[in-house]
Parts: sequence; C-alpha cells; structure tokens
Amino acid sequence: MLPPKDVVKIAVQMVGAIPQLIELQQTKPLASVLKDVCDAWSLPNAERYALQYADGRQTYITESNRRDIKNGSILQLTTSPDQEAERLYVGIQSKNVDVKTDSLKKLASLSQDITFAQEFINRNGLKQIYSIVEEGSDTGEMLAHTLKAFTELMEHDFVSWENLSTVFIKKIVSYVNMNAVDASIQQLSLSILENMVPTSHRVFEVVKNEVTLDRLLTHLQVTNAQLQLKAMALLIALLLSAKEDERRDMMDYLREKNIRQFIHKNIIHSSEPLGDEMAHYLYVLQSVSLNLCEHRMKTSMDPYSQEQRDLLQFLRQTAFESESEAPAGTFSTERRRSLCAKEFRKLGFMNNSNPAEDLRRAPPGLLALDNMVYFSRNTPNAYSRFVLENSSREDKHECPFARSSIQLTLILCEILHVGEPCSETAQAFYPMFFGQDHFFEELFCICIQLVNKTWKEMRATQEDFDKVMQVVREQITRTLSLKPTSLELFKTRVNALNYSEILKLRQMERLHQEEMLAVPVLELREKLKPELLELIRQQRLLHLCEGTLFRKISSRRRQDKLWYCRLSPNHKVLHYGDVEEGVQSPPIESLPEKIPVADMKMLLVGKECPHTKEKSSGKQNKDVLELAFSIVHDVEEYCLNFIAPTRYEFCLWTDGLNVLLGKEMTSERTQTDLDVLLSMELKLRLLDLENISIPDDPPPIPKPPSNLNFCCDFSHAEQ
Repeated sequence: MLPPKDVVKIAVQMVGAIPQLIELQQTKPLASVLKDVCDAWSLPNAERYALQYADGRQTYITESNRRDIKNGSILQLTTSPDQEAERLYVGIQSKNVDVKTDSLKKLASLSQDITFAQEFINRNGLKQIYSIVEEGSDTGEMLAHTLKAFTELMEHDFVSWENLSTVFIKKIVSYVNMNAVDASIQQLSLSILENMVPTSHRVFEVVKNEVTLDRLLTHLQVTNAQLQLKAMALLIALLLSAKEDERRDMMDYLREKNIRQFIHKNIIHSSEPLGDEMAHYLYVLQSVSLNLCEHRMKTSMDPYSQEQRDLLQFLRQTAFESESEAPAGTFSTERRRSLCAKEFRKLGFMNNSNPAEDLRRAPPGLLALDNMVYFSRNTPNAYSRFVLENSSREDKHECPFARSSIQLTLILCEILHVGEPCSETAQAFYPMFFGQDHFFEELFCICIQLVNKTWKEMRATQEDFDKVMQVVREQITRTLSLKPTSLELFKTRVNALNYSEILKLRQMERLHQEEMLAVPVLELREKLKPELLELIRQQRLLHLCEGTLFRKISSRRRQDKLWYCRLSPNHKVLHYGDVEEGVQSPPIESLPEKIPVADMKMLLVGKECPHTKEKSSGKQNKDVLELAFSIVHDVEEYCLNFIAPTRYEFCLWTDGLNVLLGKEMTSERTQTDLDVLLSMELKLRLLDLENISIPDDPPPIPKPPSNLNFCCDFSHAEQ
C-alpha cells in the first residue's frame, strides 16, 4: 500500500463535462495520469492535453511541480503548453486585428507560467514580439498586451536583457517620451527600461541618452502614483548603473531642477501615504547622494597642493582678518611664519606649524576641510564667533574648531553611512534630507555649533575632548531617531537636548538598570517571564493571522512580483498567493495556495535558505540574507521561501513560525518585547516601593512566641 504522502485526492474539471474525483498517485507518470483522465471523458490524443490549477495563476502541472499538489486541489484539463504556444504563435502573426489582439492578451496571461513561456520562446516567439514592437505603429490595447507579454516572458530569465537590439530599445524609449499615449503603456515601458539598464553599459548609454532627466522629472510630477513610481525606479536604476563622474553630473543636474524640494513637498508630504517601494527609492536616492562625499572622505590632504593650501589660508584669514591686514613688508618671514602658526593653533589645529598634517587622516580626509570652508563661507558670523570666542578663553578651556570639525565630520559619516553600499530592501530615509540641497554641509554647520555649546555646558578642557564628542554623537543620534521633517526642526530639538538633559537620560537609564538588577526584582522577573512569553506568542500568531505582503526579489532588480501570506484563524493552515500592486489585505479565500501547519518540518533562516544560496554573496546582498527565511514542508526538498520587507517583519514571522513548530522564539525582537513588558509590569508592581531601597536578602522571620495565651477566645458571646 502506498504511503499517504504519495497519494492526493483531487478534483479534475473540464468545460461541459462532469468533474472527476480521483486519487492522484505521485509515483505514477504524469502522462499516464493524463491518459486516464482523458479516457474517462472519451477524449483521444491525451498528449495534446495538460492539467493546470483551476484557481489563482492557473499554473501548468509538470513532473517538477506535481509534488506541490495538495489534498482538495481543483485542477482543470486544458490544452497542453506546446499546443497553446503554437496556437498563440500563429495568432499573434494574424492579419486580423481582433485575432491578433486576443492572442496577445492570452499570451500576456499565460506567459506568467514558466512551462508555457519556455515552449513559446523555443518557437522563437520573442522574435515576433520584437517585430510587433519595432515595426508597429499601434499605441493602444494591442501594444499594452504586447509589452505585458514581453515583460512576463523576460521574467523567467531564459533570454538575457542585454541581447536586445538598439532599435527595440529606442522604440520602447519612444513610448516613454510620447505625450499622447496611455499611462499603462508608459508604465510598462518604464519598467522594461528599468530592467534593461543594469544589464550592460551599452544599454545604459542608450537609455541615458534617449530618456532625458527632464522627461523623467515630467513623469515624476504626474498625479498617477504608479507612473510616478516607475519613473522613480528608472531614475534610480540609471543612477546606480552610472560611473562616479556620470552619477555626480546627474545629481548636479537634478539639484539644479530642485528635485529634492519637489520630492519633499509632493511625494513625502503628499495626501497619499508613502508606499514601501517609493520609500525604498527615496532611501537609495539619499544614499547615492551622500555617497558622492565618499571620494573626498577617503582622500588625504596633499601638502603640495596649492589649491588645498589656499583653502587652509582662507580659513585662517577669514577668522583673523584684522590681525592679518598688516602689509607684507611689516614683518619678517620668520615673524610672519610664527604669526601664522599662532593663528592656526587658535583655529584648533594640533600641528599648528603644518596644519595639513591634521587632515592626512582618511576618513574624514578632505571632506572635513570642505565642511570647515563651507561653514566659514556660508555662516561667516557664526564661524568668527566660534573661533574668536575660544581664542579668548583660558588655554585649556578653548574648544578646538579644526580638531572638532575633523572628528565631527567622521561622526556624521558614520551615522549617515557615507561610503556604504545601498541596501536592497531598506526604506529608512530622513525626510529633512529632501528639504535641503546641501544637506551634509548644512547639518555640519548646525552640529559644529552644537559642539561649541556642549563644550561650554560641560566646562570641558582639552583632556575632555573625546567625552564631549561622545555626548555630541549621542545628541545627534537621539535627535535623528525622532525623524525631524526639516533641518530647522532638527536644530531646535538637538539644541534642546543639552548636556544636562543627556545626563538626566543617562541617569534614568542607569537607575532603571540598577533597580532591575536587585536580587528580589530578578526573582520576580523570572516568575513573570512565562506569562509574558505566552502573551508574546499570542501576539506573534495574531500577526501571522493578519498576514504580510512579501516581494519576490529577482537577481536583476529589487522590484518584482507581490505575494501575500497569512495564517488561518484556527492556526492550522498557511494560505498564500500572488496579489496585485495596491492590495493591502486580501481575504483568505482569495489566496489559492495552502500549507497545513502539520506538514511543516522546520524553519531555515539566512544562508541556510535555498533561495539565498542561489544568489551572489556580495555586500549588496547582505541585507537580503538578514531578511530571508524558508519553511520546509512535506519532504525536505520543498520549501516556501520568504524575504521579509523589514527586520521587524522577519522577527515576527520567524517567531510565529517557531511557535507553530513548537520551538522557542529566537529573534532579537522577542528579547526586546520581553524586556519592555517586564519593565512595565515590574514598575506597576513596585509603585508602592518608590524611594524605598529593596534589600538584597529578605528580612529574617521572627521566632514563634513562647506561648499563644494572648489569643482571644470569641466562642462566648458577651451577654
């Protein structure tokens, strides 16, 4: 007798026939199964038929995916992929416009199936698609179906994008540049170009030259959110594929066109909520822009460069203008050199005789010099006040401007991740970045004045330099975590977070930690843990029941198909299936695929997942590894692969799946949530003990009294 896992009970239906209920033996060849089904309906030529799912994407059943069929699945008998591919191959060449349009519409639908796509491509079907695009003049429904079919066929990676002809590329570009064309065609065209650009420098050059930045900016300004998104996707693809000089020129041009202000006003602060995809593109745009500082950050100062020496002299002369006004013949060379060294010392350079030595350290390299010059040119009053104020202080209490600027530049580079590769999934950007053209320099101007303010509040000396910079780093990171929407708001908040506030925050955190480490409190924590862990388990399962929208990330690009997964309310079945863009929470009935929780064997994360082993192990995929997990079900070779949209979702899903598997929750979020809940519960229980020190050991229990005669006898009621 066959084991149960090799037999599945399914229904097979066909238009105009009574459905069949059969037991599908997974060890039996699919051709034999098809023959039995056809014989039951008296259909000849079983080889011309195939089985496919009746619901959802209607995927064809093959020997490679038949193990995915579950008990209760509904299949339908349909024309085999090779027969359907041949029919549509002929149909798209028809002279009858209606037949051709219908064939292209059907082709766009069926091309999502990998089996059909391979059959169609093997018939040189893509060549016919190229011809329709290159030679056609239609810009209506037929073209939309053609572009959709082309996109779906290319998704399977049977053909490389870089093999496309220049004529084809320029034709696609023409649809982007047209004014009187349907928005759906422009969306598909932008999406196709986005896929092409990363494949080769030749394609990049063609697209960059044909699709102007002005045209992309025009598409960004439309009210159609999807068209706006596709235009942003192509812009980001062009920026990431460009060489450093080209990227710098493109960013300079975008700055001239005030793209940041437009994004800040019309995208970030628009009435519509910001989607995950657009948030990612804004993060990448921010990262690409900040990484333009990387070259200067990693370049040491050249003491023989006249240009760089002139910048140093400019800093000195701007700060001590009145002292440097004496004619050249007034002082000897030695006296002038001594005066310059004194002024550089007042500026805060460690090596006042040769200040270039201070800027030899890279990072921050020449970026620190650029920031100092920007500060002196754009806020000359604040610059002079900073330098002259500290020149008049006692020797050990002056705040060194140059040394502080160099260290502050390094701190800002670390906080803003300057020089680090873009993440494939991150969505965290600073809204205030898009409200200012010279963001990094303006942020420096605010923070260098904060250094001086904090230095005075701490009454610091030269020996306290590292402590001051540590406090400044904390002030900046705490303020940035609040996501201020403008630099003005950042300035207000960071200045309000003065040294005394930092001390209060540190003291509160320290007292809280000490309080939580008392022996009786630790014992109470251990007693509360099981109850709170159960609460976290319930929350994780509830989150799985609500479901999450996932993306299938391909090797070419981040944006790809969307799919949704959620747990049934009785916690017995995982439902999942593909969904369209814009669908937030599809009903569980619309998700055709199922995995019984009883069939789940184990959970894989990170490098153990099969879909991460297929990818390269470069830095750009590090974030994908941190978000990847897979469910192994039935037999080990069958996995459902996930890439979580955020680390938060990764933690909640892996915890929830571990709960379903009867294992411990292992994510860092579990410990964080447990600490928060324990802290709240302990504070509530210890409210009555406020300002009372808790002893490490419980007080001794007194000895029992020598007699119990003091007890009253209430058995006799008073008369």
